[in-house]
Order: sequence, then C-alpha cells, then structure tokens
Amino acid sequence: MSSNSNRLTFNVLLLFYTAVFLFSAISPASRAVWIAEIIPAVAILGVIAWVSTKVEFSKTALVMMFIWLCLHTIGAKYTFAEVPFDWFNHVIGSERNNFDRVAHFSIGLYAYPIAEVLIKKKVAKPVFASLFGLFAIMSVAAAYEIIEWWYAAIAGGDEGIAFLGSQGDIWDAQKDMLCDTTGALVALLIMRVQRSTDWYCSESSLSKG
Repeated sequence: MSSNSNRLTFNVLLLFYTAVFLFSAISPASRAVWIAEIIPAVAILGVIAWVSTKVEFSKTALVMMFIWLCLHTIGAKYTFAEVPFDWFNHVIGSERNNFDRVAHFSIGLYAYPIAEVLIKKKVAKPVFASLFGLFAIMSVAAAYEIIEWWYAAIAGGDEGIAFLGSQGDIWDAQKDMLCDTTGALVALLIMRVQRSTDWYCSESSLSKG
C-alpha cells in the first residue's frame, strides 16, 4: 500500500479483527467447528495482506473485506445457527437465525475488491472486471457449499450439523448462494456509483480549470 491513509485504515481494521479473533477463540461452542471455520478466515486474511503489498486497495474495498472476516469469525465462536442475533430475526419476522445469511451476503462484497484489482492492474475494463468479480463470487459460493457438505458428511453427528448450519431448511445451500450473489451485486453497484461520481467530479474540475 503506497497511501499512508489506506495503510492506517488497514492497520486499524486488522487491530479490530484481532480483537474479534481473540474473542472468538475463547471458549467456542465447539473447538472442532471453530478450527474448521477459522482456517478459511485466516487464509483469506493472509491473501488480503499479500495482495495489499502488490495493489493499493481503496478504503471501501478494505472495509468490505473485513466485514466478512469479522462476521465469519463471530460465527465460528457460536456456530452460525447459535449466534445471538434475535434482534435482527425479530425485525424481519423470522424464527430462523439469519446470521449465516448476513454473513453470506458479506462474502459477496468481495466482488468489489476483486474488480478493483483487475481495474487497477489494467487487466480488464470496468464492465468485464465487474462481471469477473460477480462470477468469481458465484463460483466460490458454490464451491464453499460443496466443501461444507463434505465436511458435514465426514464429521457427522452434532458437529457436522453445527458446521452445516442449515437449521432444517432443505434449500439452505441455494439461499446461501443467493445471498452471496446479492452481496456481490450490491458491492458492484456501489462501485459503479462511486466511479460515476469520481468521473463527474473530475469532469467538473476540468471544466472549471
């Protein structure tokens, strides 16, 4: 990261995530499930840190990436079906714990940094970078559901059920993938609005000059 401001943003977010990680690691509902859930989060954090040395992420991209990291790490502590989330469930009038749906939505936000990297590296034009970001998230969403199924089948018992977190919904995997996709579309819409605003501001500055 070449920008001191963005580096500071990354460091602050990393510090906050470290606090969430430590909170999650203390007496989780299931240590086995916690380990299985935390491995991908730590791996993604490592990728973010590595890519950050190659490309300067915007503050928006950094915040979007850390949202999922924090939500996923909290879910690892309680198991996603048992996270204290009643206030949200009451707001939407659902008896189901929808924390996992929100976490899946936040996965979709990664479409923004994916597209941003492609644009900044001039690998693809914005429209194709956005499409790649969308399809990448959809692919990852499908792959994760398959991995989740495999782990649940191998672990079996309460541990497998806790990791799967379907809460008795036969369409859980499909709904999770829809949430991932919706998150990606929202993230890319935000990028589109931001880029349009930046273009407008640039044009206004030029015309005034």
